[in-house]
Amino acid sequence: MAITGTPTVEALAKSGAHFAHVKSKRHPSMKKFILGTKNKMDLIDLSATEEFLDTAKTTIERYGAEGKKIMFVTGKNESIKITRAIAEDLEMPFVAGRWLGGTFTNFTEIRKRINRMADLESWRESGELEKKYTKLERLMLSREENKLKIRMGGLAGLTKIPDLVVIVDTNAESIAVNEARLTGVPTIGIMSTDCDLTDATYPIVANDASVKTVTYILEELSAAFKKGQGRKVKEDEKKEATKKEEEKKEDSK
Repeated sequence: MAITGTPTVEALAKSGAHFAHVKSKRHPSMKKFILGTKNKMDLIDLSATEEFLDTAKTTIERYGAEGKKIMFVTGKNESIKITRAIAEDLEMPFVAGRWLGGTFTNFTEIRKRINRMADLESWRESGELEKKYTKLERLMLSREENKLKIRMGGLAGLTKIPDLVVIVDTNAESIAVNEARLTGVPTIGIMSTDCDLTDATYPIVANDASVKTVTYILEELSAAFKKGQGRKVKEDEKKEATKKEEEKKEDSK
């Protein structure tokens, strides 16, 4: 089925963003975003997806301009690699695997584990472990560090709950969605037609099981965030230049 429209709509179509679930799995909140049904499969109206994506891009750009911290979350095998890559490129925290219960709602305890992970890494790299611990103790500490990295390596350096969370498949990540809601963290949710539209502050209705679709959307969001960061850098440079100019004037008086 050929889909034409704006460049964004065509790019979404090329990625397979319009393919959804069988009609029987459709959530009631998604009805108005269905373009039609083919072979019992719902087809998403990509003009609506474009509007959702534009809103999410505007939002995440603003967060970038304000110097905010964002987090990326997915537990879907097909989207783990790209989610990790996008987050690492932006130097932002991520969960690419199983969500650790309490990451937001019990962050005080989670932060203790993050700090412990950082300490173990620091001791190992500085050679302190060699000086203070026996071979057996070093082996046990190494195992502890590896276990922590597997479970929460993407959270390294996180000192507070993030300001915004990007979630791939809000149905699959229902615990993360709930914790974000309970702690007041807004969310951008890439979701298919089996999801509840209200599970994300800024929903993006699209094929959340397609690697190409998720990659396209995450790359668009990443570019918008970087654009916002670029604005912040320019604004900070302008403020610094103005400050120095004022200091010069004061010194010349």
